[in-house]
Amino acid sequence: MTDAVVTAAPGKGDRLTPALFALAIFTSASLVFVVQPMVAKLVLPMLGGSPSVWNTSMVFFQAALLVGYAYAHALQRIGSIRLQVGVHLTLLLAAALFLPLHISGVLGEPNPSAPIGWLLLTLALSVGAPFAVLSATAPLLQAWYARVRAGHEDGKNPYVLYAASNLGSFLALLSYPLLIEPLATLGGQRGGWSVGYGVFILMVAALAVVVWRSRDAAEEPPPLAVSPPIPWLDKLKLVLLAAAPSSLMLGVTAHLSTDVASAPFLWVVPLALYLLTFVIAFQNRPIIPIWLTLMLQGALTAACIMLVAFRTGYWPMLFAIHLATFFFTALMCHQLLAERRPAPDRLTEFYLLLSLGGVVGGAFTALLAPVIFDTVWEYPLVLVLVALARPMKRTPVERSEIIIFVFGLLVAATPPILSAAFQADWDFAWAFNRHVPWDMQQLSIAILGVSAICAFLLRDRTPAFAILIAAMALSSHYIARGYEAKLSDRSFFGVLKVAETQDPRMGGAVHVLMHGTTLHGAQPRDPVMRCNPTLYYAPSTPIGQVSLAQRDKPGAVIGVVGQGSGALAGYKRATDTLTFFEIDPLVNRISRDPKWFTFISDCADGPVRTVLGDARLTLGKEAKGTYDLLVIDAFSSDAVPTHLLTEEAIKLYLSLLKPDGVVLLHLSNRNLEITLPAQAAAQALHVPALHQIYGESDRAPEMAEASTEAMILSPTEAGLARYRDDPRWNQLQQTQVRPWTDDYVNLIGSLWRHITR
Repeated sequence: MTDAVVTAAPGKGDRLTPALFALAIFTSASLVFVVQPMVAKLVLPMLGGSPSVWNTSMVFFQAALLVGYAYAHALQRIGSIRLQVGVHLTLLLAAALFLPLHISGVLGEPNPSAPIGWLLLTLALSVGAPFAVLSATAPLLQAWYARVRAGHEDGKNPYVLYAASNLGSFLALLSYPLLIEPLATLGGQRGGWSVGYGVFILMVAALAVVVWRSRDAAEEPPPLAVSPPIPWLDKLKLVLLAAAPSSLMLGVTAHLSTDVASAPFLWVVPLALYLLTFVIAFQNRPIIPIWLTLMLQGALTAACIMLVAFRTGYWPMLFAIHLATFFFTALMCHQLLAERRPAPDRLTEFYLLLSLGGVVGGAFTALLAPVIFDTVWEYPLVLVLVALARPMKRTPVERSEIIIFVFGLLVAATPPILSAAFQADWDFAWAFNRHVPWDMQQLSIAILGVSAICAFLLRDRTPAFAILIAAMALSSHYIARGYEAKLSDRSFFGVLKVAETQDPRMGGAVHVLMHGTTLHGAQPRDPVMRCNPTLYYAPSTPIGQVSLAQRDKPGAVIGVVGQGSGALAGYKRATDTLTFFEIDPLVNRISRDPKWFTFISDCADGPVRTVLGDARLTLGKEAKGTYDLLVIDAFSSDAVPTHLLTEEAIKLYLSLLKPDGVVLLHLSNRNLEITLPAQAAAQALHVPALHQIYGESDRAPEMAEASTEAMILSPTEAGLARYRDDPRWNQLQQTQVRPWTDDYVNLIGSLWRHITR
């Protein structure tokens, strides 16, 4: 394009060029970010629905983004913009060979003991090429725009197109849980994405026409003036400012998804907010000025750090606080980045540094932190470190500020002192919201609230602010630790802790296994009571009732998805065959260690088999028609891996049963209504089903039993005959809820039904 063309008087063509660039960037960003939850949903069934699947996937996408940005930066070495367009268009066409998107089976099934490498390589083979080439579009088109629009006022600041890019990403992510996932099957999503990719290639071809069309085909848009190199110290600051929001995004994602659902509809919320902060930060006139961001970020950080360790209470309020804190912290970092953006000729280098920071932050949270920490410390740690990035007030420190700082530290130390002075096993109760001494928890939060006010007042004194919130984080974690942990260990699938609490009515000490805030089993240490299954597995619960009923059969064959503490092994007779299907090797190791639990080692009469791997994969290898009972009790904290409740999954379970066998689905959930989709699947399969909600007795010992919701299904009426006369089991009315399938899951609907029932 000649200079005469780009500086011509405004006309139709002059308006078309900026619009075409903006539309192409918007479209590419939408495709890049809608594919992330879609691909994560495709890969979930291979790895049990753990939040770590999303976090690890995010590290891959950030790394692929870095590759794309590096390619965009390298392409700028080609002086001819027309040749650049030709190269990019060729690579886009080549990447189309990977469509429609699918999960490659080249690497086989994942090894549960080392799934990260499998997941990263599988994603690279499956979607790496189209994702990397697409992700390069935003910086490439901005660089081209700066050259094509040289001589125009809008060409001086191509960074505003980054807002269009992130707006497209933001809207695409919001559309996934609200529109795409509830309305379209996975097959439809893949097909729609392929069509969108084709449309985008046509847009780039149209841009090529714009670039090539000129009065003199030999002329090129002029190269940009060369600005001074970015100093290395400034480069480091850019990387760190970009790393912090990336790390926090994964940290808050894990925090939120651990106790609700391991599902893309929750995962996209922090990522959408992350992108929205880019939209705001890179506007010419941000709708949220930096001074307001700094004030709100200081207040929210102090409030969030005070509550981050407490996972009980009104969860929508807690979610709002965590998300608001993340939003304004990310916005602060990105506004500080926007202030440091270099001249347009350094644009691709700037984005390359931002992308590198994203990889560094994501890799720290998803890959390094699980190795360093035995519990989730990375989230509050990064919040504290980000506090050090706040602009520092340079005026002399006043005496009143010193008094506020010392007072805030003393107040932050008060709750642990009170806890140490009044040890009465309160902490254990707090963690599980079971007969909680709310007055003590509220007192601790109120005390820390005073310290939070002190921190807020010193928000412009960066070191003092960081020290105060660090003290609050340590104090709140001490108070809300929930118990004196005998063991804390971490795997790809989460943090597992073994606690010891005292229950005189159960013989004294009781060991408890916890993942997140969900109990996975409890066992009395008293030799007289230790072989009695407890909590969800007690004889009085639906799971216990069905387990006892199987004793009518000589040599029952039983399978259990989800090993936990191994409590169901307490029902095993010498003639029975019991197999646990467990995805987490750490769970298997802890439940088989007599130091912690003895259901498997001492209580079960005879050997107990454990098959490691995702249950859908491992059950598919079992012989058909061999089981008398299958118990589906797989949880990720309080989240149900949705692929274990689809119509296809339930059909698989039924195929493994004898004609009079029974499948029991454990449906207890604090935040989702998952009974109706399971019932709908039973209706679709035309199999009989019964339902029970059991309420724990107030007279029972604290850890003896737990309220439980369950459904039983059988291939024939003969399987449910013994339960039909039991008044505890009920026939559910017909439901119009759509059953979940491997191609369709609507978790938004489940969340809404839970909220409104």
